[in-house]
Amino acid sequence: MRGSAVFAIVTRQFYLLRGSPTRLLPMIAWVAIDIVLWGFITRYLNALTGPRFNFVPALLGAVLLWDFLGRVMQGVTTAFFEDVWSRNFLNIFATPLTIAEYLCGLVITSVATSVLGLAAMVTLATTVFGLSFLAYGAAIAPFFLVLFLTGVALGILGAAIVLRFGPASEWLIWPIPSILSPFVGVFYPLSTLPAWMQGVGRVLPPAYVFDAMRAILAGKAVGTLDLVIGPVLALAYVLAACAVFAGVHRYAIRTGLVARYSAETVS
Repeated sequence: MRGSAVFAIVTRQFYLLRGSPTRLLPMIAWVAIDIVLWGFITRYLNALTGPRFNFVPALLGAVLLWDFLGRVMQGVTTAFFEDVWSRNFLNIFATPLTIAEYLCGLVITSVATSVLGLAAMVTLATTVFGLSFLAYGAAIAPFFLVLFLTGVALGILGAAIVLRFGPASEWLIWPIPSILSPFVGVFYPLSTLPAWMQGVGRVLPPAYVFDAMRAILAGKAVGTLDLVIGPVLALAYVLAACAVFAGVHRYAIRTGLVARYSAETVS
């Protein structure tokens, strides 16, 4: 893998963001709205229940973590969509750029954009609503790692879907985090779900993050196996998503799909 090729992908995205404040604003605005909305909800719930239970780390913390996953996923897919919207995808792969270099550039871009959104969320949540990550302890590091890897996997998979089915399939990608959220128990234990939904949740890495988060807030010990399963599953999903994207790319090259990629739909 050539660092110069990866740097070129990242630099292109940097200049796009620097030259267009309207691209930067959504990275902060939407997450800020979520934090403000849920922050006031938790404040209201705390006023109803009194000192018996603090909803800030349980609900607002969950919102922040789930929004972080969404930011990571959208960081990857949006960087890919920039090439789709500008009809630049064919030009990029007319160069000696490899799939690994391209995906690595997208992931690094996602790191930068998701950190920006995370900084905005943490600033609001801590200064306005008093969220402290000390409540989670050292476990917060593997939490973010699992969510980051899952977001990367979803972003690469979303890019593969659009590459295969064309720009018109973009609308399938944006709702993915919302579709997954009921299965991973962002706001409630998996035990509240029907058996079949619990089965789906157990193969999704974020479910282990939110289960562990609730266990910590309840003063319970988090099982070592749970801390291992989440990262292992997330890494497996990243590798699988990269394999899917590479397979779709080979198909697009072999069938000439890339040459017709300026169309609204491809088949």
